[in-house]
Amino acid sequence: MAKLIYISNVSLDGYIEDEHGSFNWTAPDDEVFAFITDLVRSVGTHLYGRRLYDTMAVWETDSALAAQSELMGDFADVWQAAEKVVYSTTLDAVSTAKTKLERNFDPDSVRDMKASATSDLTVGGANLAAHAFKAGLVDECHLFIAPVLLGGGKPSLPSGTRAELELLDERRFNNGVVYLCHRACL
Repeated sequence: MAKLIYISNVSLDGYIEDEHGSFNWTAPDDEVFAFITDLVRSVGTHLYGRRLYDTMAVWETDSALAAQSELMGDFADVWQAAEKVVYSTTLDAVSTAKTKLERNFDPDSVRDMKASATSDLTVGGANLAAHAFKAGLVDECHLFIAPVLLGGGKPSLPSGTRAELELLDERRFNNGVVYLCHRACL
């Protein structure tokens, strides 16, 4: 069975965006960007909330972005190769290929996806990930912790949900970002 992996850039105090919705502090340097690209290279399906999908869709809809560097072109190719599922009650249509629109998050449907998938899935967007955590669907949590304090904003991890985790991997990057990979203990 495939794993469902939560991947997130997070501030040291646990937020994915500041109180104004900005996440400009998450822009990775080349070392981190290459690592993230390799991390998601084998992912078959990305599950997104609407806001993260809108943010990520530029990797297909803006060809100038991929043309900026070899690293960015590689990431664009990796992102475009994967299937995407967007969960939104307000989005009228998707703007990218290999993308399915779902109105509601259905834990049983995600369980079925995991059971039938030949490669891992990711879940992105803190609100969507919270539903997956609460349903016990997240198998691994990969956090890129940035050396910044935001003092408030949108939390990366859900409140009111307890999970025991086992550290699988860690890495420190030259720009001060720390990568932590944990497996959920079932």
